[in-house]
Amino acid sequence: MVYQKLIQDSRFGEKKIGLLIDPDKQGVNQLADRVRLANQAQVDYFLIGGSLLHRDTFHETVETVKQETDRPVILFPGSAWQISDRADALLFLSLISGRNPDLLIGQQVQAAPMLDRLDLEVIPTGYLLVDGGLPTTASYISQTAPLPAHKPEIAVATALAGKYLGMQLLYLDAGSGARNPVSPEMVRQVKKATRLPLLVGGGIRTPDQASVAARAGADVIVIGTVAEQDISILPAMVQAVHSSLHLAG
Repeated sequence: MVYQKLIQDSRFGEKKIGLLIDPDKQGVNQLADRVRLANQAQVDYFLIGGSLLHRDTFHETVETVKQETDRPVILFPGSAWQISDRADALLFLSLISGRNPDLLIGQQVQAAPMLDRLDLEVIPTGYLLVDGGLPTTASYISQTAPLPAHKPEIAVATALAGKYLGMQLLYLDAGSGARNPVSPEMVRQVKKATRLPLLVGGGIRTPDQASVAARAGADVIVIGTVAEQDISILPAMVQAVHSSLHLAG
């Protein structure tokens, strides 16, 4: 079970890294090579999904990744139709940082009957968009304002609300192509307040940034854009995350 592994790693302070794959951004042949390189770099998780998909390659992407790796493949769906029973788990996202009812509960209602029929681990996830210094596809498509980057107390209150609503996982995301990553202070405060497994992504482009987020309290660092631009950075990113220790306080 993916969630039990996340819980275990969080309790023991083991830091993990996930590679986010947007089905729109690479062909299947190229994708297979990238997954093999990610395996060699010892990436821990593969996440698949996107806020806006133009090409009908979602299911093919999931199949290709599953064929090339024995690591967990987790769906990070941007809509109710980004579902495949070939994956190992699905983040059942609710955009709790926004006030768009379609992404708070609407898409979830559409997806629920299908998920009920599939043998797919479903992880209730509170999704929080954070201002990364630039408008992102996620904020545009969701039609929601991201949380202010300099207001960690708002993120804490939102994350706690998600926890008390029954969310089992939290995801702080500055969005694909963000100029700035989520601040370590926000990561630290959200983790300290909720004690839930925490994923952090968006704007993380260097091993140092990945290490800072992990040491602040992120359990899984999610990278995407930087690996799309230069896959050779993966070993350094993985090493930076795996060698990080959570700084208490």
